[in-house]
Formats: sequence, C-alpha cells, structure tokens
Amino acid sequence: MKLPVPFDNRQFSQYWVGQMCGSMAQQMLLVGLGWQVYLLTESALALGLVGLARYLPLLLLTVHAGHMADRHSRVKQMLFARALTGVAILTLGITSYLDLITANIIYLCCVALGVSQTYGMSASAAVVPNLVRKSELGQAMTVTAAGREFCTIVGPAVGGFVYILGASALYFSSLALVLVSLIVIFLMPPIAQLKDTRKTDLAELLAGFTFVWRTKQVLGSISMDMLAVLIGSVTALLPIFAKDILDTDSVGLGFLRSAPAAGALLMSLYLARNPIRRAAGHKLYAAVAIFGIGTLGFGLSESFALSMAMLFILGAADMVSVVIRSTLVQIETPDTMRGRVSSVNSLFIGTSNHLGEFESGVLAALVGAAPAVLIGGVGTLLITLVWIPLFPGLWQRDKLIPDEE
Repeated sequence: MKLPVPFDNRQFSQYWVGQMCGSMAQQMLLVGLGWQVYLLTESALALGLVGLARYLPLLLLTVHAGHMADRHSRVKQMLFARALTGVAILTLGITSYLDLITANIIYLCCVALGVSQTYGMSASAAVVPNLVRKSELGQAMTVTAAGREFCTIVGPAVGGFVYILGASALYFSSLALVLVSLIVIFLMPPIAQLKDTRKTDLAELLAGFTFVWRTKQVLGSISMDMLAVLIGSVTALLPIFAKDILDTDSVGLGFLRSAPAAGALLMSLYLARNPIRRAAGHKLYAAVAIFGIGTLGFGLSESFALSMAMLFILGAADMVSVVIRSTLVQIETPDTMRGRVSSVNSLFIGTSNHLGEFESGVLAALVGAAPAVLIGGVGTLLITLVWIPLFPGLWQRDKLIPDEE
C-alpha cells in the first residue's frame, strides 16, 4: 500500500518519529499536571494558571524564536527545545517522588515548558517544507497531524493509568520519551535550509507579523481558529467535569482528554487519503461551527458517554481546521520567512490553547464550569458568522493549494 507521504525519506521519517515521541510525552504530562494541580488546590483558577504559565513565554519570546528559526539551524533549535522539556519534566518527577511538589513548582515548570514549546513549534513547523516536495506538503502536514492526534489519544489514556502508580511514575515515563525524541532528532541527516541573511532590525524581527497582517487569508484562518479555541476550549476544565460532574477518576480524565484526539485522528486519516482540494474556505468555516456545536453539547451533558461523543465530534471538526490553516500558512509563506511566520502562527495557537485555559479557569471560577463551556460554544458560533464578511476571500477560497492540478 502506497503511503500518502514519502516515509522512505529518512529525514522526514526521523522528524516524524521524533515529533511523535515528544508529543506522546507532552500528552501524558498534561494529564498529570492538570490532575495533580486540582488535587492539590481543588481550584478552577489554579487550573487556569497552569495554562497562563505556559502561555507567557510564548507571548514574550515568539518574535525571537521565529527570528532564530530563520537565521540558524531549525534542527538545533528543536534539540534545544527538547532538552529544556526534559529538564522541566525531571524537576517535576524528582519533587513528586520526594513529596516536595507544590502548585508553585508546577507553575515554574510550566513556564519552562512554555519556553520549550515556543522555540520548538517555530522550528518544527518551519522545517517540514524543507523535507518534502511542495506537492506533498498538504499530505505531509496531515500525516504529521495524524500522528500527533494519535499521541493525543493514547497519551492521556496511558497517562491516566500510569498516574495510578504515582505522579513521579508518570513524569519519569514522559522523560524517557523525551530522551528518545532528542536522540532521534539529533541523528537526523543534514537538512537543506534557506537562511535569511539580511541585516537584523526591528522590521525584520516583526516581518512575520507584517506578512500575516497583509496576507488576509492566513490572518483570517489563524485568527478565527484562535478566537474559537480561546473562548470555546474545554480542556482546562476537564478535571472539574471528570471529578465533580461525571464522577470519574484519573483514568476517566485520561479518556476524556483522548476523545477529541480520537475524532481528530479518524478525520486526519480520512484527509490523508482524501485531501481537501476544493471549497477549502467553506469547509474551514463549517468545521469551526461544528466545533462550537460540539462544545455546546459537552457543556449540556451530564453523561460520560455523551460527553465523550461531543468531545469526539469537536476534535474531528478541529482537525479539518488545523489541516486547512497549517497548509495555508506553509503554502503562502516564502521559505526564508517560515520561522517567523510559524512563530506568529504558534503565538495564535498558544493564545487559543494556553490563554484559553486561563480564560476557562477564571470564567468557571466566576459562573461555574458548565455555564463557562456553554458561553464558549455560543461565542464560537458567533465568531464563525462574523468572520464571513470580515474575510470574504477566505470564505470564497476554493483550492487549498492554488497550483495543484
């Protein structure tokens, strides 16, 4: 059976394996962080602070991370990010094993993880077009996303089970995967990369933001996704739903975290074989709207099975959005700017994910977890409607890859 991208390409294969190991470690880790913080504090706000701690480095360092990815080796930047992740997880593991862990230690490690993610995402997203032909880029992004979603399914479930043995067992297991990822990426063959050699000034540092602002379809796609996930995300509140509404434990929490990824994985497998070729804009808007509907359904549910189904649906819809947005960003961006533009994209993603977790925690502390999710679902649907007249070119976009035959 022919694979949808060239896995006989050693560079892409090693990149993919390294990314999957890192993603698996992260997903296992996030289950432990959320569950441990909630057990220590029983506070919705504390869950939100976990997201804020991971977001602040992204906000402060995005410009520098993108600049470094365009001026220097993207592989070396990925290695730096993996090493920093390993240090943070090692700290969590040791303090948990010695029973010295506190919420403040978790927040500090989350800051380090945020720094790692900022530099890692800029480099790893920008390097993909250096590994495959342009005609294969859409499928390469889909397959990479599929592997990541597989990890997002398996990682939380495995993490929930391993956590039964203790938080330190979970953290040390995650650390082992990070080390594997570090070794695999270190052994990658050299990668041809065009580097921006122009003199550095403020305009060059901010060129990624300028490019996104001027490229309206890219701006529209990433801003709509950012706002939809920012106000519609339920991830940070899953420990509350698991413990207080659905009456389950860390294993149940792991399955809840896995459900969106299960939907995303199945959708990505479908898209790998049936790439989005026409009506890309309409499909993007429809996907964001379905994400909002799934969020509403989850907020209304008091059944574990129904909650899993709603999370599955919103995950599948989100995958369509991810594939269209990520392909648009790579197709429309020159190689010498991909690091900076990928950093801007990462900032938007981080704002939606991490700041969204903080927003969810604060709103849940004020009005309750279920009302907070319902407000997010309604807001997502409103954003979808507003973005049609704001970005008509994105709504009317037909071919995802313009020169595709």
